[in-house]
Amino acid sequence: MALFAISDLHLDMTGDKPMDIFGDNWIGHDRKIKSNWMNKITCEDTVIIAGDISWSMNMGDGFLDLQWIHHLPGKKILVKGNHDYWWNGITKLNSLYDDMSFIQNNFFPYKDYALCGTRGWNCPGSENFSQHDEKIYKRELMRMRNSLSCAVEAGYSKFIAAIHYPPIGEKFMSSGFKDIFEEYKVEKVIYGHLHGETSLKAVTGDLNGIEYILTSADYIDFDPKIIIGR
Repeated sequence: MALFAISDLHLDMTGDKPMDIFGDNWIGHDRKIKSNWMNKITCEDTVIIAGDISWSMNMGDGFLDLQWIHHLPGKKILVKGNHDYWWNGITKLNSLYDDMSFIQNNFFPYKDYALCGTRGWNCPGSENFSQHDEKIYKRELMRMRNSLSCAVEAGYSKFIAAIHYPPIGEKFMSSGFKDIFEEYKVEKVIYGHLHGETSLKAVTGDLNGIEYILTSADYIDFDPKIIIGR
Protein backbone atom coordinates (compact mmCIF):
# COMPACT_ATOMS: atom_id res chain seq x y z
CA MET A 1 0.00 0.00 0.00
CA ALA A 2 2.22 2.80 -1.33
CA LEU A 3 1.66 6.46 -2.12
CA PHE A 4 2.70 7.81 -5.52
CA ALA A 5 2.38 11.20 -7.20
CA ILE A 6 2.32 12.67 -10.68
CA SER A 7 0.98 15.93 -12.10
CA ASP A 8 0.33 17.57 -15.44
CA LEU A 9 -1.13 14.55 -17.21
CA HIS A 10 -2.54 16.95 -19.84
CA LEU A 11 -4.88 14.29 -21.17
CA ASP A 12 -6.99 14.76 -24.29
CA MET A 13 -8.90 11.66 -25.29
CA THR A 14 -10.62 13.67 -28.05
CA GLY A 15 -7.23 13.93 -29.79
CA ASP A 16 -7.54 17.66 -30.47
CA LYS A 17 -4.39 18.72 -28.60
CA PRO A 18 -1.08 17.72 -30.26
CA MET A 19 1.45 17.45 -27.44
CA ASP A 20 4.56 17.27 -29.62
CA ILE A 21 4.56 21.08 -29.77
CA PHE A 22 5.88 20.90 -26.19
CA GLY A 23 8.80 18.68 -27.18
CA ASP A 24 9.40 15.26 -28.67
CA ASN A 25 9.33 13.69 -25.21
CA TRP A 26 5.59 14.47 -25.08
CA ILE A 27 4.81 12.33 -28.12
CA GLY A 28 2.58 9.47 -26.93
CA HIS A 29 2.90 10.71 -23.36
CA ASP A 30 -0.42 9.18 -22.28
CA ARG A 31 0.79 5.74 -23.39
CA LYS A 32 4.03 6.25 -21.42
CA ILE A 33 2.11 7.22 -18.29
CA LYS A 34 -0.24 4.26 -18.62
CA SER A 35 2.60 1.77 -19.17
CA ASN A 36 4.62 3.04 -16.21
CA TRP A 37 1.51 3.19 -14.03
CA MET A 38 0.47 -0.36 -14.83
CA ASN A 39 3.99 -1.66 -14.15
CA LYS A 40 4.26 -0.33 -10.60
CA ILE A 41 0.87 0.67 -9.15
CA THR A 42 -1.62 -1.83 -7.75
CA CYS A 43 -5.22 -1.54 -6.65
CA GLU A 44 -3.95 -1.20 -3.05
CA ASP A 45 -1.92 1.93 -3.81
CA THR A 46 -2.87 5.62 -3.83
CA VAL A 47 -1.80 8.22 -6.41
CA ILE A 48 -1.88 11.99 -5.94
CA ILE A 49 -2.52 13.82 -9.22
CA ALA A 50 -1.50 17.44 -8.68
CA GLY A 51 -3.42 19.32 -11.34
CA ASP A 52 -3.56 19.95 -15.09
CA ILE A 53 -5.36 16.67 -15.49
CA SER A 54 -7.18 17.36 -18.75
CA TRP A 55 -7.15 19.89 -21.59
CA SER A 56 -10.95 19.72 -21.81
CA MET A 57 -12.91 22.95 -21.55
CA ASN A 58 -16.12 21.31 -20.31
CA MET A 59 -17.18 18.34 -18.24
CA GLY A 60 -18.58 16.50 -21.25
CA ASP A 61 -15.12 16.13 -22.79
CA GLY A 62 -13.39 15.98 -19.43
CA PHE A 63 -15.40 12.92 -18.53
CA LEU A 64 -13.51 10.93 -21.19
CA ASP A 65 -10.21 11.81 -19.56
CA LEU A 66 -11.51 11.00 -16.08
CA GLN A 67 -12.69 7.62 -17.37
CA TRP A 68 -9.16 6.95 -18.64
CA ILE A 69 -7.80 7.63 -15.14
CA HIS A 70 -10.60 5.63 -13.52
CA HIS A 71 -9.57 2.50 -15.43
CA LEU A 72 -6.04 2.67 -14.01
CA PRO A 73 -5.37 0.73 -10.77
CA GLY A 74 -5.24 2.39 -7.38
CA LYS A 75 -7.07 5.15 -5.57
CA LYS A 76 -6.57 8.61 -7.04
CA ILE A 77 -6.55 11.91 -5.14
CA LEU A 78 -6.82 14.93 -7.44
CA VAL A 79 -6.33 18.69 -7.12
CA LYS A 80 -7.20 21.29 -9.73
CA GLY A 81 -4.69 22.80 -12.14
CA ASN A 82 -4.79 26.04 -14.11
CA HIS A 83 -5.90 24.20 -17.28
CA ASP A 84 -8.69 22.19 -15.61
CA TYR A 85 -11.58 24.32 -16.87
CA TRP A 86 -13.85 21.25 -16.84
CA TRP A 87 -13.55 21.08 -13.01
CA ASN A 88 -16.99 22.18 -11.80
CA GLY A 89 -18.91 21.29 -8.63
CA ILE A 90 -16.80 19.50 -6.03
CA THR A 91 -19.78 17.57 -4.61
CA LYS A 92 -20.69 16.26 -8.06
CA LEU A 93 -17.09 15.33 -8.82
CA ASN A 94 -16.75 13.38 -5.58
CA SER A 95 -19.88 11.40 -6.42
CA LEU A 96 -18.62 10.14 -9.78
CA TYR A 97 -16.17 7.36 -8.83
CA ASP A 98 -15.40 5.26 -5.78
CA ASP A 99 -11.66 5.27 -6.63
CA MET A 100 -11.24 9.00 -7.37
CA SER A 101 -11.43 11.82 -4.80
CA PHE A 102 -11.22 15.53 -5.54
CA ILE A 103 -9.78 18.03 -3.04
CA GLN A 104 -11.29 21.47 -2.56
CA ASN A 105 -11.64 22.78 1.01
CA ASN A 106 -11.50 19.15 2.19
CA PHE A 107 -9.00 16.32 2.68
CA PHE A 108 -8.71 12.56 2.29
CA PRO A 109 -6.89 10.04 4.47
CA TYR A 110 -3.90 7.89 3.60
CA LYS A 111 -2.87 5.63 6.47
CA ASP A 112 -2.23 8.04 9.35
CA TYR A 113 -1.72 11.02 7.02
CA ALA A 114 -4.22 13.60 5.82
CA LEU A 115 -3.82 14.41 2.12
CA CYS A 116 -4.67 18.09 1.74
CA GLY A 117 -4.41 20.57 -1.08
CA THR A 118 -5.60 23.25 -3.47
CA ARG A 119 -4.74 24.59 -6.92
CA GLY A 120 -2.54 27.45 -5.73
CA TRP A 121 -1.63 30.47 -7.87
CA ASN A 122 1.24 32.72 -8.88
CA CYS A 123 2.95 34.03 -5.75
CA PRO A 124 3.69 37.70 -5.00
CA GLY A 125 6.95 38.73 -6.59
CA SER A 126 6.19 36.77 -9.76
CA GLU A 127 6.51 38.61 -13.06
CA ASN A 128 3.46 40.78 -13.87
CA PHE A 129 1.75 39.89 -10.58
CA SER A 130 -1.44 42.00 -10.56
CA GLN A 131 -4.31 42.94 -8.29
CA HIS A 132 -6.32 40.19 -9.99
CA ASP A 133 -3.58 37.69 -9.12
CA GLU A 134 -3.59 38.96 -5.54
CA LYS A 135 -7.30 38.19 -5.20
CA ILE A 136 -6.96 34.64 -6.52
CA TYR A 137 -3.78 34.05 -4.51
CA LYS A 138 -5.52 35.00 -1.25
CA ARG A 139 -8.47 32.75 -2.08
CA GLU A 140 -6.14 29.83 -2.70
CA LEU A 141 -4.35 30.47 0.59
CA MET A 142 -7.74 30.25 2.30
CA ARG A 143 -8.55 26.98 0.54
CA MET A 144 -5.24 25.44 1.57
CA ARG A 145 -5.80 26.50 5.16
CA ASN A 146 -9.37 25.17 5.05
CA SER A 147 -8.13 21.80 3.81
CA LEU A 148 -5.54 21.50 6.57
CA SER A 149 -7.93 22.80 9.24
CA CYS A 150 -10.52 20.18 8.28
CA ALA A 151 -7.88 17.49 8.77
CA VAL A 152 -6.89 18.88 12.16
CA GLU A 153 -10.53 18.95 13.26
CA ALA A 154 -10.80 15.30 12.22
CA GLY A 155 -7.88 14.43 14.52
CA TYR A 156 -4.99 14.25 12.05
CA SER A 157 -1.53 15.55 12.92
CA LYS A 158 0.49 14.31 9.92
CA PHE A 159 0.01 16.04 6.59
CA ILE A 160 0.99 15.75 2.95
CA ALA A 161 -0.04 18.69 0.78
CA ALA A 162 -0.70 18.73 -2.96
CA ILE A 163 -0.73 22.01 -4.88
CA HIS A 164 -0.50 22.57 -8.62
CA TYR A 165 1.42 25.84 -8.73
CA PRO A 166 4.91 26.10 -7.22
CA PRO A 167 4.32 27.08 -3.58
CA ILE A 168 7.49 29.19 -3.48
CA GLY A 169 7.75 32.21 -5.74
CA GLU A 170 10.34 33.13 -8.31
CA LYS A 171 13.84 33.84 -7.03
CA PHE A 172 13.05 31.52 -4.09
CA MET A 173 10.90 34.16 -2.43
CA SER A 174 8.80 33.06 0.51
CA SER A 175 5.02 32.84 0.20
CA GLY A 176 1.86 32.42 2.20
CA PHE A 177 1.73 28.78 1.14
CA LYS A 178 5.18 28.11 2.57
CA ASP A 179 4.14 29.85 5.80
CA ILE A 180 1.00 27.71 6.08
CA PHE A 181 2.95 24.50 5.43
CA GLU A 182 5.40 25.39 8.18
CA GLU A 183 2.61 26.42 10.56
CA TYR A 184 0.91 23.03 10.18
CA LYS A 185 4.21 21.14 10.07
CA VAL A 186 3.39 19.56 6.71
CA GLU A 187 5.89 16.78 5.96
CA LYS A 188 5.82 16.74 2.15
CA VAL A 189 4.53 19.08 -0.55
CA ILE A 190 3.71 17.70 -4.00
CA TYR A 191 3.48 20.19 -6.87
CA GLY A 192 3.71 20.54 -10.65
CA HIS A 193 3.08 23.20 -13.31
CA LEU A 194 6.75 23.63 -14.25
CA HIS A 195 8.01 22.17 -17.53
CA GLY A 196 11.20 22.05 -19.54
CA GLU A 197 13.84 24.59 -18.57
CA THR A 198 11.58 26.23 -15.97
CA SER A 199 11.68 23.03 -13.91
CA LEU A 200 15.45 23.43 -13.50
CA LYS A 201 14.77 26.37 -11.17
CA ALA A 202 12.29 24.44 -9.03
CA VAL A 203 12.64 24.21 -5.26
CA THR A 204 13.06 20.53 -4.41
CA GLY A 205 14.26 18.61 -1.39
CA ASP A 206 14.25 19.73 2.23
CA LEU A 207 13.46 23.32 3.15
CA ASN A 208 12.86 24.15 6.82
CA GLY A 209 11.96 20.54 7.54
CA ILE A 210 9.51 20.13 4.64
CA GLU A 211 10.26 18.02 1.57
CA TYR A 212 9.23 19.73 -1.68
CA ILE A 213 8.67 17.30 -4.56
CA LEU A 214 8.15 18.37 -8.18
CA THR A 215 6.05 15.80 -10.06
CA SER A 216 5.37 17.40 -13.45
CA ALA A 217 4.96 14.45 -15.81
CA ASP A 218 7.83 15.38 -18.11
CA TYR A 219 10.13 16.16 -15.15
CA ILE A 220 9.68 12.62 -13.79
CA ASP A 221 9.81 11.05 -17.27
CA PHE A 222 6.05 10.28 -17.21
CA ASP A 223 6.64 7.76 -14.43
CA PRO A 224 4.63 8.18 -11.18
CA LYS A 225 7.03 8.99 -8.34
CA ILE A 226 6.88 7.03 -5.11
CA ILE A 227 6.29 9.24 -2.08
CA ILE A 228 5.81 6.66 0.68
CA GLY A 229 6.82 3.02 0.14
CA ARG A 230 4.91 -0.13 0.83
